[in-house]
Amino acid sequence: MNGAQALIRTLVDSGVDVCFTNPGTSEMHFVAALDAVPRMRAVLGLFEGAVTGAADGYARMAGGPAAALLHLGPGLGNGLANLHNARRGGVPVVAIVGDHATWHRGRGAPLESDIETIARNVSRWIRSAGAPTAVGADAAAAVAAALGPPGQVATLIVPADVSWGDGGVVAPAVAPSTRRVVPDELVEDVAAVLRTDGPALLLVGGTVPADPAALDAAGRVAAATGARVLSEVFPTRLARGAGVAPVERLAYFPEDALAQLDGLAHLVLVEVDAPVSFFAYPDHDGLLVPGGCEVHTLAAPADDGAAALIALADVLDAPASARADAARPGRPAGALDAAAVAAAVGALLPEGAIVSDEALTSAVPLPAATAGAPPHDWLTTTGGAIGQGLPAATGAAVACPDRRVLALQADGSAMYTLQALWTQAREGLDVTTVIYNNGAYEILAVEMARVAAERAGPRALELFDLTGPRLDFVALAAGMGVPATRAETADELTRQLDAALATPGPTLIDALVPRLT
Repeated sequence: MNGAQALIRTLVDSGVDVCFTNPGTSEMHFVAALDAVPRMRAVLGLFEGAVTGAADGYARMAGGPAAALLHLGPGLGNGLANLHNARRGGVPVVAIVGDHATWHRGRGAPLESDIETIARNVSRWIRSAGAPTAVGADAAAAVAAALGPPGQVATLIVPADVSWGDGGVVAPAVAPSTRRVVPDELVEDVAAVLRTDGPALLLVGGTVPADPAALDAAGRVAAATGARVLSEVFPTRLARGAGVAPVERLAYFPEDALAQLDGLAHLVLVEVDAPVSFFAYPDHDGLLVPGGCEVHTLAAPADDGAAALIALADVLDAPASARADAARPGRPAGALDAAAVAAAVGALLPEGAIVSDEALTSAVPLPAATAGAPPHDWLTTTGGAIGQGLPAATGAAVACPDRRVLALQADGSAMYTLQALWTQAREGLDVTTVIYNNGAYEILAVEMARVAAERAGPRALELFDLTGPRLDFVALAAGMGVPATRAETADELTRQLDAALATPGPTLIDALVPRLT
């Protein structure tokens, strides 16, 4: 057995049986070993950003890591943005990066680079395999590290001679560390805080938004104490829909978030850190905790926040929580805009759907319009690095082949990882993509005004414009093997979305919507 065979067998025995990959020469022995280990499913991506984003989406829905096989430092660099999103979301991903043979390092080969330094930006566990006899144990350790709470990217660098060398040994799985139990005394302390008269808010993140039981417990606490509940801005996975305890998200723009938090006496954190805005702006520094507000941590990011919330609700003898009503918008008609797209999604979203949301500025109407849809899961761009929506939808569909995936995607960021459509077609994945095609980097136009930069002239505005030429997503999707249609009215969109959601395999709708500015 060579090192590559031992590596793959150990991954499978450790529960990692899907590998998203864009391999190169240094990874050829890993590729060859796939025929010897049929339990490992290999999914090809045409760009490393699509590979890492798919591994992220897979792990969010599977509850365990996929592997992402990347080629040397440049391949890892190409996949870095979506590994950043995975890191920020506490998502377990095992990144396997091929390297030059150990005796070829240091000779100045064109693709030689400092892989560990590149990996250090997104990974808290990094190891370079030293021998075929040890690579199995290294792989088992990588899986355990990725799974260890709160979840992380674990990067295993595998030199080519470690892969092709004989003497590979399959290692047993390593049990990952578990989430820490929150002490009863801390739960009692937080309960005492919430029994006071001061306005309080629970800010939940990490694994809590994905867990209907945890959201229910948070709702019970709110019902018992009058405290409000908010989710972090971009939750890794959010359970929502009719019958699920609803939770509003912290606003993206700082003035909106400050309005949500204004007047608080107590802020209770559950698997999140104290909130800060995405950016600092000339008129404020980005800190979002109001003056005079006391911050209390019920559960740190590596703690069991769900169990802590359930215990807190029990200590408070809290009543039942409110549940979202099954109230859905009617099918929209007339002009097509972001609100009409949201209404169509709210009216047609099937039970058990997975929504990958990278609609950006067009996403504002979506939460209200979909609150009463049947129970579903919502995935967001946790680290703010765009180009995550289409790959995450791809990985989610691989993880959950019995569920429909809906990708709600801005046009500009779609172009970062459009190659994910090809993988959807190749794998026959049930993903429906709706492109919000407004012909602009609209979020940048909004941010230009917000940072109080000099008034934008025509040369500056050209950098936000995508109409010269306008992107033709019907043609682009067809080139990737995905059937596509174009919608210019709300009636057309609704008919096309209804048909797409009922069609096996991938589909795309190019929705022509107006700009906001």
